[in-house]
Amino acid sequence: MFADSLLEFGVQRKRKAWATTASFIFNSLAIGLMLIVPLLFTEDLPKGQLLTFLAAPPPPPPPPAAAAVQKAVRQIQTDMLSTGQLRTPTRIPQRVQMIREDEAPPPIGATGGVVGGVPGGIPGGQLGGVIGGIVSSTSSLAPVAKLGPVTPQRVRISQCVTKGLCIHKVEPSYPQLARAARVQGEVVLNAIIDLNGQITNLQLVSGHPMLVPAAIEAVKQWRYRPYLLNGTPVEVETTITVIFTLSS
Repeated sequence: MFADSLLEFGVQRKRKAWATTASFIFNSLAIGLMLIVPLLFTEDLPKGQLLTFLAAPPPPPPPPAAAAVQKAVRQIQTDMLSTGQLRTPTRIPQRVQMIREDEAPPPIGATGGVVGGVPGGIPGGQLGGVIGGIVSSTSSLAPVAKLGPVTPQRVRISQCVTKGLCIHKVEPSYPQLARAARVQGEVVLNAIIDLNGQITNLQLVSGHPMLVPAAIEAVKQWRYRPYLLNGTPVEVETTITVIFTLSS
């Protein structure tokens, strides 16, 4: 009984394999026929659908007019650069226009001059010509030459010269603090002496701070003879040195 069941199972298995193969072949043939038949009989396809598929695209828009493009691209060109120089011409002009300029005005002195004048003279001319003009100009400068050289208002002289002009000299008092600290040395001052020989301005150049006040207070009282330049008294700018020395 077991042997019979095995034989029956083998027979059924073979039948199923043949049925499956036959079904696959039949389905393949049917699908192939469905695809090939429409390709063989294209005249049976609906024409409306074909026209829809094969409709041409709309034409492109027309190009802009050539005149409008030329008008937009055209620019006004000039031969004058921004720096004020002329541009090198790119083409030779067909016509050359003649520029007419106004007549030049007569030279100065040509009209309204004196008899016998020369072109280029001064308006109204000059009697006696060039030589007469030179003589008249030198004669106008003669009063200026008679005035003599101009005297400066202030001159600078050396310290040695001012020592000879000093007529009243006050010795400075030695500061007690500087004496106790054993401080000594020179105080250099820049001074201006007026027309009357008095000190009008003193400026410190160098010196110890303990000695400067006493030196300035003494120099302010000094008097000088007026300094004469070409017989005229003038202000003097000079240097004054005050020496502080401790006695041994």
